[in-house]
Amino acid sequence: MTPQAPTPAYRRLSVEERRSQLLEAALSLFAHSAPEDVSLDDVAEAAGVSRPLVYRYFPGGKQQLYEAALMSAADELRNCFDEPHEGPLLPRLSRAVDRYLAFVDEHDAGFSALLQGGSVVETSRTTAIVDGVRRAAAEHILSHLEVAEPGPRLRMTIRMWITAVEAASLIWLDEAKQPPLEELRDWLVEQFVAVLAVTARRDAQTDALVRVLAEDL
Repeated sequence: MTPQAPTPAYRRLSVEERRSQLLEAALSLFAHSAPEDVSLDDVAEAAGVSRPLVYRYFPGGKQQLYEAALMSAADELRNCFDEPHEGPLLPRLSRAVDRYLAFVDEHDAGFSALLQGGSVVETSRTTAIVDGVRRAAAEHILSHLEVAEPGPRLRMTIRMWITAVEAASLIWLDEAKQPPLEELRDWLVEQFVAVLAVTARRDAQTDALVRVLAEDL
């Protein structure tokens, strides 16, 4: 008789490993379905565990699990804008937008429900998590602009552009992911320069930045 292959030894997961496993399963489900369409049974099945085990790690049920998954996704989005302060500014921004759009592409149909609100499980806490991503992105961009004390017009311009990137991402999904990602990225970076140029007509601080950026074009 042919000897059977040895059965792999069972390894008990640590608390953190198990929690990460459940979050990964939940993120995968929330990424492609609205939160209200995902049940704890779905998460348990995706993770290969029992429903009581999910409750053991998330006693607050789906709301707690959703907020934890949202926080994990928010951390990943914040990291998109974490770019080394080396080289010309616009290529740095292009790489950051590349990572952001790659996240949108990966989470496709669930991007709106996961990060843009409109869900029945949305709360003030989930709204604050999402807003924290926007504020972190703005701070990252301002740090790359190397402005010690950005004025209100410059801050507003940066935050308006970040809102435009979110809106463009959602429209891109609705338009069957057209135009191609590379074109969308370049378009958004060009819009960044354009909105700064408009603000520069009213703000000396922004005008000085536009003159520096012109060297990258």
